[in-house]
Amino acid sequence: MIRPVSAVLALGLTQIIGYGTLYYSFSVLAPGMGREFALSTEWMFAAFSVSLLASGLCAPWIGAWIDRAGAGRVMTVGSLVAGLALGASALAVNSVMLVLGLIAIQIASALVQYTSSFTLLVQINPVRAQRTITQLTLIAGFSSTLFWPFTTALGERMDWHHVYMVYAALHLVICLPIHAWLTVRTRQRGASSAELDPAIATSPSVAGVVGDAQRPRAFGLMLIGFAIQSFVTSTFLVHMLPMLSGLGLAQASVLVASVFGPAQVLSRFTNMMFAGRLSQRSLAIIASLFLPLATGILLMTAPSLAGAFAFAIVFGLSSGLASIVQGTLPLELFGSDGYGKRLGRLTSVRLVVSSAAPFAFALMTERLGIPEALSIIAGLGTVAVIAFLAIGPLLATRRDNGPGAQT
Repeated sequence: MIRPVSAVLALGLTQIIGYGTLYYSFSVLAPGMGREFALSTEWMFAAFSVSLLASGLCAPWIGAWIDRAGAGRVMTVGSLVAGLALGASALAVNSVMLVLGLIAIQIASALVQYTSSFTLLVQINPVRAQRTITQLTLIAGFSSTLFWPFTTALGERMDWHHVYMVYAALHLVICLPIHAWLTVRTRQRGASSAELDPAIATSPSVAGVVGDAQRPRAFGLMLIGFAIQSFVTSTFLVHMLPMLSGLGLAQASVLVASVFGPAQVLSRFTNMMFAGRLSQRSLAIIASLFLPLATGILLMTAPSLAGAFAFAIVFGLSSGLASIVQGTLPLELFGSDGYGKRLGRLTSVRLVVSSAAPFAFALMTERLGIPEALSIIAGLGTVAVIAFLAIGPLLATRRDNGPGAQT
């Protein structure tokens, strides 16, 4: 048996390492990779997009595997795969080996990041899952704050090959044992959910708030909202440093980007303190509204340092809320039964769509310029808001149908 708080703390550490090494580090190390293999910035981000696409295509299968085998076991395997993938990428001697390594890294990320960790918390205690997911994202929000400057510092002392070797060791020495421990502590042969945690003895599962007839449409709208939200967020996360540099903030880009992490944490902490005051759909709408707002601030104020800080803060608030509702909104709308498979499908669509973001934004900025590209991004963020708003009438229909409409 393992208490939810112990799982949150353990997963918080592995998520910081996972996102920092498998995702945030790329934008810092990509220029060095490109120079070594004579690849342009556009082609480097195209390779990264391909790796995200591969991860997205694997996500539904991974989600079903999580439901079948347990999230802890999947994350243990994922830590091993992540360590090997980072090590293999570090040994790349040509561009083909590098691209294959990047693909392996992103497949590993699908095994160890939020999809698996959220499902593990739901499997431990579905009743408390919304709160524990929020707590986990609160801790994991420090990943960018720690790993953007940490990767930059390492890159000044060693080449990207050695940085990836260091990161491979983190997965094998820290994450792998933690995930194995979580697997052992949560796996009890023949144990029911109530035996794993007495608090859920009377409620082994959580029902959704959308009736059967409305589920396909509600799920489709949720997919659209999260896919666009992920596209915009991925664009900013991958291009944060070069985008700010291109707007005349080269000297302060790392400092400005470092505000993003604390802003994420602030939004998650605020949500945790006022949990229950707003529905998860309302939080999804707010998170989406912050995206065009942040983009507009950057467009209107660049190259003002104060404006760039405001952009990073508002974007961080959006990203912090979004990372929560990507796990809690499906639980609220559709319940805990089949949660892993459902979240896998959601992750798949998000990653497939957002896989185009790094290359698409690089191409847009090259052909149109940064201001025009950011205007397009702001428009997309507005579409995400509309999609989440459109789910509202479906919830009203379900309530009209009465309790019998529960799933």
